[in-house]
Amino acid sequence: MRSFLRQAAAATIINVKSIPQRLWLSLSTVVAIALVVMVLLAFLAMANGFRHAMTSAGADDVAVILRGGADAEVYSFLSGDQVRLVEDGPGIARGAGGKPMVSAELYVSVSALRRATLTRASVPLRGIGREGDAVRKDIKIIDGRMFNPGANEIVVGKGLLSQFHGFELGNTPILRNSQWRVVGVFDAGGSVFESELWADLPVVQSLFNQNNMFQTIRARLQSSGTLDQLKGYVDKDPRMKLDVKSEAMYFANEAARTSDLVQKLGWPLAAAMAIGALAGALNAMYSSVAARTVEIATLRAIGFSGLSAFVGTLIEALMLATLGGAIGAIATFLIFDGMTSSTLGASLTQVVFSFKLSPLLLAQGIGLALIVGFIGGLLPAIHAARMPIVIGLHR
Repeated sequence: MRSFLRQAAAATIINVKSIPQRLWLSLSTVVAIALVVMVLLAFLAMANGFRHAMTSAGADDVAVILRGGADAEVYSFLSGDQVRLVEDGPGIARGAGGKPMVSAELYVSVSALRRATLTRASVPLRGIGREGDAVRKDIKIIDGRMFNPGANEIVVGKGLLSQFHGFELGNTPILRNSQWRVVGVFDAGGSVFESELWADLPVVQSLFNQNNMFQTIRARLQSSGTLDQLKGYVDKDPRMKLDVKSEAMYFANEAARTSDLVQKLGWPLAAAMAIGALAGALNAMYSSVAARTVEIATLRAIGFSGLSAFVGTLIEALMLATLGGAIGAIATFLIFDGMTSSTLGASLTQVVFSFKLSPLLLAQGIGLALIVGFIGGLLPAIHAARMPIVIGLHR
């Protein structure tokens, strides 16, 4: 065993020392694998960042209530009577004066101008009442103030502000033919709420001709364990016909649809590019074996086994793949990690999020690089192991 390890180590050292003789071919393999890893990790970081923005907004002790069968706010419509029935439900926390911590909300889309492309996209304007920010976690005004009830005033999420023109503090954007004044900027801990504009609910209802209509009810629960009490109460009353789920589950379901789609796009594209990188790796490793025919034959003649030549060639391929994977991972981290972008969410409006790499994603990128290196080095390694000694010594 020790003899084999020494032989494999010696064969590997010879292979590595000969790389400068094939520098450009080896370098092209490294670059191709690095690009494959970058493409894959960029898509995975995008999906992970979107998922983080969505799920970080969710709380287990907040209930989201929509019309029965509606899987997103934009498809849900609720009446004032349904809101009052929910307010009387069990398990709901009470605020000052014993008032239930329930926020009935209206979610509409308005047009905004992207900073990067100067194209228009739909962003969400949410009408909320006095309990709107109280039923959410980690909400704080970081510039300006909260809007005044009854006024055409809006506060803007800092994520939306970073991606869209016209919502700087003090500006007066025109939204659906009505003029508004931006009076504050809020931070929501990087969650999806930072992709929204907030305004007074009655004002939004009036200007959008949705009087006494809502799309979502949010209720702060006494604890996460009281969700079933509220759900049972709603299910038993035929007047409501509502779906009740935790905010955490609601956002997890929304995130899954988009992030799964992004990953389903990323993996096939990376796989297609990996085939090209594999061809380059095969070419590089066959050239490596061809250039070392005499060395391999000489080693075999002095007693080295064919297996040591196999291992040495395969390790060389894996080393090139590891280098390419590492370069791709580092480049992706430097270029994409933390980069802010926006995409269309389940409610047909833009969601602002940051690309987010993780150790698990980096491991997937390196893993793909090693797979390419292993497959690309396997056949040339077998060829090296089976090379007749006579052929090598007569070259």
